[in-house]
Formats: sequence, C-alpha cells, structure tokens
Amino acid sequence: MTVVYYLLLFLHFVGWAIVLGGTVTNIREPKLANGVLHGALTALVAGILMTGVAEMADGLPELNYVKIGIKLVVAAVITALVIVAGRRKDGPSSGLIGAIAALTTLNVAIAALWR
Repeated sequence: MTVVYYLLLFLHFVGWAIVLGGTVTNIREPKLANGVLHGALTALVAGILMTGVAEMADGLPELNYVKIGIKLVVAAVITALVIVAGRRKDGPSSGLIGAIAALTTLNVAIAALWR
C-alpha cells in the first residue's frame, strides 16, 4: 500500500504542477491552457484516493482531517473555477486565471507548511 500511496502522491503533485504552470503562463494573455482541467481533476481524485489508501495502510503518517478537509474544499473550488473559465464564451479574465493560480499556490502551501 505504501507504493500505491506514493504513486498517488506523485500524480497529485503532477496534477497541481499542470494547473499552476498552465495558469501562471497565461495570466497576461488570459486564456486557459490545454490540460488545466485534466490537471485539476487528476489532483483532486488522486488526493481523495491518497486519503483512502493512507487510512487503510499501516506505516504511513497519521492523517490530519482538518488539513485534508481544507485542502479538499480548496481543490473543489479550484476545479469549479477551471470549469467556469473553460465554459466562458468570451474567455476567462485575468482575475479568474489569477484566482486559480493563487488558490493552487495556497493548496500547495497548506500541504507543505502545515504539519
């Protein structure tokens, strides 16, 4: 189970990297890069699966459910904003792209700094 957990962690990181890279590079020319929705969904699903695997496995760090809950809410908001940005006929605004980038950075900061 430890291998599965760390494989999911890797996919989680890759998903957030796609979202952050795809938004930061397009803030000046507001558009949604290809793959940002897939990156957000990958990170969201991998995070949920990581929690389930960590709950079942022995030898992994104990879970902090408050941290997981906050990260889940932030990830759901990011995914919703990406969906809204992708469906806008006139294209997303710089503010919307910036909000997605800022929330992604917040989610990564919560993961890295909250112990």
